[in-house]
Amino acid sequence: MSVKFQRLSRITMRHLPPGQALTEHGITFRREPSGDGVFSVNIMVDRRRIHRVIGRESEGVTRQQAEDFIAQARSDARRDRLDLPEARKTPLGFREASARYLERLGREHGKNIKAKSRQITQHLAPFLGNRSISQIEASDIERYKRDRRNEGAAPATINRELAVLSHLLNCCQEWGWMKTAPVRIRRFKEEGGRITYLTRDQCAALEKAATEDQNPDVHAFVLIGLRTGMRHTEILSIRREHVDLAHKAIWIPQAKAGAREQPITDDLALYLATRLEMLPSGSPWLFPSPASRTGHAHTIRKAFRRSAQRAGLDPDVITPHILRHTVVTHLVQAGVDLPTVQRVSGHKTLAMVARYAHQNGEHIQAAMDKLETRIRKAG
Repeated sequence: MSVKFQRLSRITMRHLPPGQALTEHGITFRREPSGDGVFSVNIMVDRRRIHRVIGRESEGVTRQQAEDFIAQARSDARRDRLDLPEARKTPLGFREASARYLERLGREHGKNIKAKSRQITQHLAPFLGNRSISQIEASDIERYKRDRRNEGAAPATINRELAVLSHLLNCCQEWGWMKTAPVRIRRFKEEGGRITYLTRDQCAALEKAATEDQNPDVHAFVLIGLRTGMRHTEILSIRREHVDLAHKAIWIPQAKAGAREQPITDDLALYLATRLEMLPSGSPWLFPSPASRTGHAHTIRKAFRRSAQRAGLDPDVITPHILRHTVVTHLVQAGVDLPTVQRVSGHKTLAMVARYAHQNGEHIQAAMDKLETRIRKAG
């Protein structure tokens, strides 16, 4: 560094009393009570603050090493600027990168764009700010995981958010927005815990409670959810032309595992026929919302929560997604073969469906009773 030091001279550092510190040109020298001296740096490089402890006098560290560290940091920043893609003069920050990422996914018909946008807007962007995407480190990821856990987020929820971050960074490299390899993101190990679902009595109670809510759409939502196992966003995104009453099916063009045809029950087909007739003239959506940018509702969580409470259920446990768990669980417990369950639920693999075969389910005991009867007859 071509700077002149006046406060951090050898004489001033040698005579600095214990417990005091001197700072000059981003370098701090602190005299500890033990008499040892500690060098640290605190500087801004390309709008990023770098704060590092360089070392102790007792370890042979001198002011020159602190100067060399700062010089290297600034040299690395200049090299990064020279190597920036698309002739950028400054590194691409996370907020800008995420906006461009979502916009490009929209143009290229990417999957789960709404969910990705929500996870970025509500969690990732507030944490990472406009940090350069090439400077995101493993320590940042670990701090994010710790902070989200402190907020009460479940490991599975955090893993979904980290999956979005990982996909974003990989796309940034693939699209030439960053030269360095993305940071390796370590996710939580998810336990194969038990899946919560509604009993038949609870299903009836929830349906009844939904009919009494001030939001008339929540009853339709619950009914569709308990007759199909469709996801929250899939239900709210149903268009009029997607409903095929003649073949008792709903077309889902942007399902999580790819476009699919969702079979429906007889009673749901009758209900949908009535609802379609009652929709506002010209509305293409089954759940229209004129105030929404897309023209349809995006969430029904508040009304669902009220209905769950009215039904005597815990709204912190019984969420909209519980309807999907309930349908798949009851299909499995009814003895429906897993490939058929997969066809109804739209799960990507049979392994995902097999998770719903609860160990203490009535269908397990029924199977064991059948085994006992068969063995005894053979004897």
